[in-house]
Amino acid sequence: MKRLLMTAGLASLVASGALAENVGVSMARFDDNFLTVLRNGIQGHADANGIGVQIEDAQNDVAKQLDQINNFIASGVDAIVVNPVDTSATQAMSDAAAAAGVPLVYVNRQPVNLDTLPDNQAFVASNEVDSGTLETIEVCRLLAEAGKTEASAYVIMGELSNQAAVQRTQDIHDVIDGGKCAVSLTIIDKQTSNWQRDQAQNLMTNWLSTGTAFDAVIANNDESAIGAIQALKAAGVDMASVVVGGVDATQDALVAMQAGELDVTVFQNAAAQGSGSLDAAVKLARGEAVDQKVWVPFELVTPANIGDYLAKN
Repeated sequence: MKRLLMTAGLASLVASGALAENVGVSMARFDDNFLTVLRNGIQGHADANGIGVQIEDAQNDVAKQLDQINNFIASGVDAIVVNPVDTSATQAMSDAAAAAGVPLVYVNRQPVNLDTLPDNQAFVASNEVDSGTLETIEVCRLLAEAGKTEASAYVIMGELSNQAAVQRTQDIHDVIDGGKCAVSLTIIDKQTSNWQRDQAQNLMTNWLSTGTAFDAVIANNDESAIGAIQALKAAGVDMASVVVGGVDATQDALVAMQAGELDVTVFQNAAAQGSGSLDAAVKLARGEAVDQKVWVPFELVTPANIGDYLAKN
């Protein structure tokens, strides 16, 4: 059985001695708040430990990302770290790296071939079964606290090609169907914003135009939650009358929470994921054993404990 590493063990992965000199890193996209923190975590950890990294932007293009992987291999990198554009398209990247004997580590987004990764490949992330679950249970608690026994909500999904979006949305249904929700919650509609703030704002504006009453907005990520908040405020909705949840605990989200607009988010430690993925890549390049699934725990963030997270991202 593959063992699991908790975040406390991540810092110990890079020991003294020779380190991999060059690690190729392909990020799904640079223009994303959460992924920027993840990328900075990789770069900062590399700088602090004398590891050379070449970080490239796949610009949300699957073909471009595969080209980057092949180029890394051709250039002779010691290992590769990938934040996948499309989690259903990772088999080709795994195959290319395996054929060349180059260690590969997926970070943040779960590859479709996770259970069949070669021995020199690994996955570092947070378990998405927890993300949407923590978010939805807290949304339900807040609705119950407001005196509701029945409530309705809109769900804003992330990119449907992304495992995290699929799992976070499933988490919502699992909480409701599994009797973990403190109120009887009905989902009015669910649509994707592709993780984007502007798309979420447009989506929320369209929902508002229907005049349908609702009590909550449950978003797969903070950018989408913020987009919904912008639409709600533009429409003159009293933010105290609706519960809004997101995931990631980005700085913008925490600002929205301090303003009384975002009610709940879930901290995903991007910096720890970034440093952990680089640590795993270095160990694999040195021929050392690495746990194939490295989990960095999610943490619930509310106005009550926001002070613990303001300096973390």
